[in-house]
Amino acid sequence: MGHLSDKSADLLPRVRRIAGQVGAIERALTADASCGDVLHLVAAVRGAVNGLLDEIIVDHLDQHVALPGLSDAERAAGAEELMAVIRRYAK
Repeated sequence: MGHLSDKSADLLPRVRRIAGQVGAIERALTADASCGDVLHLVAAVRGAVNGLLDEIIVDHLDQHVALPGLSDAERAAGAEELMAVIRRYAK
């Protein structure tokens, strides 16, 4: 079991709220809402996803890079995982 399972009680409600926000975007598009309204909904989802990502990044750094007792190889692997995600999705 991964260390995130310990935080799932905090993370799952956030993910469910994001799912609800995405559903609101779908409903707004179906209802032909104004582009301004849809923009606000999408911006809210983006903010929520960024907040979730920030929390998981901090946890990853704490557990896989900065945790006392990790070997140099474990720290390097943890840092490389994070860099790969940043390179792939920060474009």
